[in-house]
Amino acid sequence: MYNVLEWLEQSANLYSEKIAVIDEKSSLTYAELKEDSRCIGSALSGLVEMRTPVVVLADKGTDTLCLFFGSAYAGCFYVLLNPELPIVRLAQVQSVLEAEYIVTDKKYLDIARELVPEKRILLIDDLKKHDIDDATLESIRNKAVDTDPIYANFTSGSTGIPKGVVVSHRSVIDFINVFTDTFSFEESDRIGNQAPFDFDVSVKDIYSAIKTGATLVIIPRHLFSKPVELLDYICDHKITVMTWAVSALCLISTFHGLDYRVPETVRKVLFSGEVMPYKHLKSWMEHLPEATFVNVYGPTEITCNCTYHVIDRSRDYTDGVPIGKAFLNEHVFLLDENDKEITAEDEAGEICVRGTALALGYYRAKEQTDKHFVQNPLNDRYIDMIYRTGDLGKYNVEGEINFCGRKDFQIKHMGHRIELEEVESAMAQIEGIERACCVFDEAKSKLYGFYVGDMDKKELHIKMSEKLPIFMVPSALRKVEQMPLTKNGKIDRKALLIK
Repeated sequence: MYNVLEWLEQSANLYSEKIAVIDEKSSLTYAELKEDSRCIGSALSGLVEMRTPVVVLADKGTDTLCLFFGSAYAGCFYVLLNPELPIVRLAQVQSVLEAEYIVTDKKYLDIARELVPEKRILLIDDLKKHDIDDATLESIRNKAVDTDPIYANFTSGSTGIPKGVVVSHRSVIDFINVFTDTFSFEESDRIGNQAPFDFDVSVKDIYSAIKTGATLVIIPRHLFSKPVELLDYICDHKITVMTWAVSALCLISTFHGLDYRVPETVRKVLFSGEVMPYKHLKSWMEHLPEATFVNVYGPTEITCNCTYHVIDRSRDYTDGVPIGKAFLNEHVFLLDENDKEITAEDEAGEICVRGTALALGYYRAKEQTDKHFVQNPLNDRYIDMIYRTGDLGKYNVEGEINFCGRKDFQIKHMGHRIELEEVESAMAQIEGIERACCVFDEAKSKLYGFYVGDMDKKELHIKMSEKLPIFMVPSALRKVEQMPLTKNGKIDRKALLIK
């Protein structure tokens, strides 16, 4: 197998009339999903070149999924632009991609017009009406190879410009095959999608469903501020698998939602993005005594996840849940500051990953790619690329890896990896701000912004919200007379937190 479309075509043959995907307003059978995707692919094939980005400006839903697969039929890769992000952020992404067209619906036409000229905007409804061109689609497939890109997700960049992680068909195929086998996904599953479609957690939902013939249930975003309605939706749709961010699970347990209604059909809960607080994990396990709980770990650059740990209900996790062991066909290891491998227990090192699940790199960002995707320092005999995560880990007595934080200024907040330098850059560019520094308090999971300048904190918050996604805007802004310095003349970040 060399193309993810083979999963869609296989499931369409096996489960033609079964519901493949359902959102708040509509649903599609596998036959309909395949047909609409081929219509879109045929339309796009006459407009865009193979292996170029197709930008999708839309909410997550059935149509958006058709656009993803339609992009693949055209031999392209898709990039979702989340309409909720500031226009400045969307423009930055488009400036990196230089996409020929933006595909959207009437709801977001005005936003699209701010990004590209009217003639370069395509409407989803128009693409779905196009006739299927079997000969062209077959020709495109014959020219495709498994290392062609299938999607790109944008993450925070230390240069102040978000960087696009480009992932190939082969990487998705390699990971999803192992992922679904490891956790026994089945055709009878109903996968409850929590993650936004521009977040790589959704990749597990989408392709696990399509590969196994399961049903993908897209949970409306607005429900994640309404725990009672959210639980009703999960229960009413008989969700069996939840691959969710820790913060989303904690939303329910924080408000004691499980005391209101227990989603008894759920048999698997996989969580990632942040450290799972033990009391919240305990609450979920008590309410779902038969379900399997799994902690999964991995940055976007290695296609979703590289390690996992299945929760043992008889084990004491008061000291934290390990990120575990590597998935099959992924090599996860630790390097010290001298690039020597660490094998001893309780010695911290950088988590590094090798294997075919590695991304292709960052789009139009060779310097950034070369910094993180490097030759394995343990191998000088042939090309052997690894990804340096920047995360620190150490082995416990069982030989599992425990997460120990970051080695640089990248942090994990609200399930997203954030470069503190990008937040600082955005703050410093605001008129009236002389100096800026961003600090993350890991214990409190709180992002602080310190600044020298005359601006009022409320006004600064508004201006930063116009530049950055809300999860990158510091929840606490503090004005200081001057930045404290270390003996080396650098900003003393620890001293700022004490102030």
